Amino acid sequence: MAELLGLISDGGRAVIDALIGLLMLPVALLPGDWAAMFDYGFMRRALLSSIMVGGICGLLSSFVVLKRWSLLGDTISHAVLPGVAIAYLFNLPFVIGAFVSGALASLAVGFIERTTRVKEDAAMGILLSGGFALGLVIIGQIASATHLTHILFGNVLGVSYDSLLTTLIAALIALAFVARFVKELTLYTFDPIQAATIGLNTGLLHYGLMLVLTLTIVVSLDTVGIVLVVAMLVTPGATAYLLCDRLGPMMAVSTAVGVAAAVLGLVLSYHLDAASGGTMVLVATGIFLLALIFAPGRGMIARARGRAEPR
Repeated sequence: MAELLGLISDGGRAVIDALIGLLMLPVALLPGDWAAMFDYGFMRRALLSSIMVGGICGLLSSFVVLKRWSLLGDTISHAVLPGVAIAYLFNLPFVIGAFVSGALASLAVGFIERTTRVKEDAAMGILLSGGFALGLVIIGQIASATHLTHILFGNVLGVSYDSLLTTLIAALIALAFVARFVKELTLYTFDPIQAATIGLNTGLLHYGLMLVLTLTIVVSLDTVGIVLVVAMLVTPGATAYLLCDRLGPMMAVSTAVGVAAAVLGLVLSYHLDAASGGTMVLVATGIFLLALIFAPGRGMIARARGRAEPR
């Protein structure tokens, strides 16, 4: 068993090294000062992690925005903290504890809404605050402030090969799920009643999307942390919503915004010596503000011109 795990680990490391090698091809074309920062191995791993996290968050962001699941993403991201703490306590991979904890929280929201008089937003608020508080209490007893800071705000510069491999697997799962059910997800997103009427398994789509969202949040912890991952799951989709009229282009634009924000945020954090997760979110917010002002048809300028035109 140990030999098998070793082979898997070596194979995963080889795959990650190959992906990093491909990334370095366009990086080598950058001006000297910009390319020099990627001479360091930790920056190369951080770049790959940023691209994968930005891409997967951007892809799912379209569904989060259209389904109005922003609070659900916030709930899951905070509810994973107890799972992280318990995994740390028993010396288990924190990804396992975080995913189990987040999945239970997402399922609990649906259970409370369907079996009690409590509304969905109230159930989310209760689970968000309760799960986060429980995680803080446990971590306060067993871990240092440094560990807590990394969990809350991410530490992309310290990402490991194992974390990169986990993120890659999660990204492939998310891509496979969306690719397999893209037509069904489109109908379910815009008209869930019609989707159920024609016989689609809306439960599978609902909970499948929830679990993929949970997995994405879990693997994003190393890069942006619990506090900031929701911004990466909402802002790219909101930006694309201002620019696109159809789901396909919206997913493409949202993914591009997520990747651009993650990469530019990483570069800025290096030059400014600032927190990487925070700079990524600030770049994403800046792109959203540009779209809010200049978007054709939906931007503030376009709307102001429309109101000013004589009728």
